[in-house]
Amino acid sequence: MTTVAATRSKTYDLVYIAVFAVVMAVCSWISIPAQVPFTLQTFGVFMAVGVLGGKRGTLAVLVYVLLGAVGVPVFAGFSGGIGSLLGNAGGYIIGFIFSALVMWAIESVFGRKPVVQIISMIIGLIVCYAFGTAWFMFAYTRSTGPVGLIAVLGWCVFPFIIPDLIKIALAYVLSGKVRKYAR
Repeated sequence: MTTVAATRSKTYDLVYIAVFAVVMAVCSWISIPAQVPFTLQTFGVFMAVGVLGGKRGTLAVLVYVLLGAVGVPVFAGFSGGIGSLLGNAGGYIIGFIFSALVMWAIESVFGRKPVVQIISMIIGLIVCYAFGTAWFMFAYTRSTGPVGLIAVLGWCVFPFIIPDLIKIALAYVLSGKVRKYAR
């Protein structure tokens, strides 16, 4: 590969990463308020990794979270800043990074076969739920008082399972169609 081609490839990578960080921000702004707001952020994460692959998709998620951490209003409700990450829903946002990392790891080991992609998205969602639920319990207990795991799952996980599975299905179908344009 020539130096010009390598530079062009890196430039395209940076552009795709930035575009998907913006896609995640737009997905987060589509929000229904709740204890943990219902957004399309997980859809954005699944699309980023599904279209860009593990490495670039994970970098897009990381850029998105870092933008929010420094105060750019990319999170649900046009919020941003470290306070958003330390609040009740912050664990879910941090969980996006670990979801993408898990999807990347699965892709690295098993390839990008259709069934592998779907399974990696489901496992990535479980990882996000685990991080988010653990952090929610910690943050809620610290600010309000003790809360049980079943109560938190009832607020933060159970209502989201069906919509998140639908987001996975849509992300899988759409990422397959968009991937051929994002080389």
